[in-house]
Amino acid sequence: STYSAFAALKSNGSVVAWGAPARGGDTHAVQDRLTSGIVYVFSTDSAFAALTEHGGVITWGTPQFGGDMGSLASLLSTGVKRVYSTCTAFAALNDNGGVVTWGDPVRGGDSCDVQRQLQADVIHICSTDTAFAA
Repeated sequence: STYSAFAALKSNGSVVAWGAPARGGDTHAVQDRLTSGIVYVFSTDSAFAALTEHGGVITWGTPQFGGDMGSLASLLSTGVKRVYSTCTAFAALNDNGGVVTWGDPVRGGDSCDVQRQLQADVIHICSTDTAFAA
């Protein structure tokens, strides 16, 4: 759940969300992509990220808190094996151990300063409310 919305992953691989629309309760923009093939749902305080069976990530909710991947969408369309979250950012660990972060830059969404160290070989990510460690 987010601060004021909920998401349920159903046994058929679809997702249903409800609650405050701006905080993830409204899936209209991505609903056609949430009808099957979802294996896990992650959340920040204001956004959701769904992981597909093919390793893609689908996001919705407050854009600046992880609900919009923006220019990173192509990096998250396949090959993601796990997603982690802070209260306002997400981090995706891909198949080769690379890490992609997005959301609030002050709380883990901006990994530009260490991106070279996160390109491969990461095996696990830990998170707090405001930071990631890999």
